Amino acid sequence: MENILEVEKIKRSKKINITTPQIEEHHKGFLILLPFMILMIMFLISPFISTFIGSFINEYGEFTLENYEYIFQSRFIKQSIFNSLELAFISTFVGLLISLQGAYSLNRLKNSSKKSILLFINMLSNFSGIPLAFAFIILLGSNGVMTILLKNIGLIDGFDVYSKTGLILMYIYFQLPLGLLLLYPVFDRLDPQWQEMVNIMGGSTFTFWKRVGIPVMLKEILGTMLIMFANAMGAYACTLALTNGTYNVMTIRITSYIAGEVAYEPGIASAMSILLGGILIFVVIINEVMLKKKRGKYEK
Repeated sequence: MENILEVEKIKRSKKINITTPQIEEHHKGFLILLPFMILMIMFLISPFISTFIGSFINEYGEFTLENYEYIFQSRFIKQSIFNSLELAFISTFVGLLISLQGAYSLNRLKNSSKKSILLFINMLSNFSGIPLAFAFIILLGSNGVMTILLKNIGLIDGFDVYSKTGLILMYIYFQLPLGLLLLYPVFDRLDPQWQEMVNIMGGSTFTFWKRVGIPVMLKEILGTMLIMFANAMGAYACTLALTNGTYNVMTIRITSYIAGEVAYEPGIASAMSILLGGILIFVVIINEVMLKKKRGKYEK
């Protein structure tokens, strides 16, 4: 009996010796994360709470739903929502298709060529905003280099870069580097032997991508699509610089209510910001639902 008690004491002492360093490591990890948590609270959580509360405050400081009622009743604001969604959907869809093809082609190159092209793509990903809009004006403006060249050849007639068409081209352009950088590593998950096995079993290349390739990469593709959609919805500087604020999108309308010369309505701007965030959250939920359905399908 005494031997059993001694063994139990030894076990307890070992547990204490093991758990104490773990607790110390836990506290150290918490202290390391503390600056990051403070920054998150200061620049993410606190502004969101302030914006959320401000969306229910009118110009007289009263708590009300007037800001949201105004948003859904105003044709001008509803037009900005539709225009933002249209630009985001078109640029995301086209940019995703081109990025998939580009990432696949990039993955088949030699390592030396890959590094050079990836470095160039990384540089392009930082080329956005006002410099990008200025580059489009130089190339495709009314007297742009490419515009004059294509008009002389007879390929275009009456092209206007300051219109919706010009915005779609610019949105697609700045979506491509982002899509390529996110999708390039995904193709490393595909084993070349898988396609050989599909071909041996009588399947075609289309069958491989339909049954194997796309399902394996589906999670990453949908995640990339979500990031590209959010990137397009939040675009502001390049849109403002190219159209001078004449094209009605959500980001420009939000700015006009807090920094415009005509009206100062921070409550409406806050409500539109919450609505913009709600749209992105809704897209995230749809993405998760689709992923769960796909997982359940392939598990069966």
